Amino acid sequence: MHVSLDGFVAGPNGEMDWIRINDTMFEFVDTLTHEADTALYGRKTFDMMQAYWPTADQSPDAKGHTVNHARWYRQSLKLVVSNTLQDAGENTRVVSGNITQQMQAEKQQGGKNILMIGSPSAVHHFTRDGLIDDYWLFVNPVVLGAGIPLFNNVQDKINLNLVETKQFDTGVVALHYQKA
Repeated sequence: MHVSLDGFVAGPNGEMDWIRINDTMFEFVDTLTHEADTALYGRKTFDMMQAYWPTADQSPDAKGHTVNHARWYRQSLKLVVSNTLQDAGENTRVVSGNITQQMQAEKQQGGKNILMIGSPSAVHHFTRDGLIDDYWLFVNPVVLGAGIPLFNNVQDKINLNLVETKQFDTGVVALHYQKA
């Protein structure tokens, strides 16, 4: 999850034009997706992803991360948290109703990691319910002043351990935390 220095994951109107990313960061993200076989999205983020990734590698200009991520996207199970979406298509399941119970059951399944990409509303819900085991925060060197916060309505303190850091030449610092 990309986050500003003051804790926002998007601007007041959902803007993400402040996020700094380059090929080195994309290569690093490829290592994270390699460890996951399931992607978890909120509906809005899923709609954005679904509009691009299924065919992104078919462009004649596609290379590197675009090819890798498009292949991973198609092969991975996609879980979409939504109370309005009925059918999301091939290799995709809609998670609605008792989302917490469904995700607890999903976490018990065998396989690789479940990787949540973006989806601040889902992050708020899953953080509150203690369902996130690891946080990868990509802290961008920008102060937004307002926007959609990374953490919202957290009821209880969450203790985390810093596992890993990685600095990129964009000025972004990746912080990997696990629940203590």
